[in-house]
Amino acid sequence: MDETLKRLLEAEMQAEALVDKANREREALIDKARAEVLAAEQRFEARIPELRHAFRSKAEQRAAQTIQELDRRYAERREQLVALAEEARDEAIEAAIGLLLESDTQ
Repeated sequence: MDETLKRLLEAEMQAEALVDKANREREALIDKARAEVLAAEQRFEARIPELRHAFRSKAEQRAAQTIQELDRRYAERREQLVALAEEARDEAIEAAIGLLLESDTQ
């Protein structure tokens, strides 16, 4: 019976050793995962200025393109309005000359 108890105690000690080893490995994995997450967070935080700069550059580029498009449209519309004004002026001059000539013939 002493031999059986010794074997049982030895088996229990081996089991406890395996559990302790598994717990240490689990803690090591958790620590490693935490360190990896921390490193990833730090890399991301380090990239924030770069990301902001890229976003700002693209926004400024799109704004400049929009301004150029608006300037182009404004110039086109201005040309149309100038042409209409010149046409209206010419018609007004012709009408005035017509009225003056009618006055002279009467």
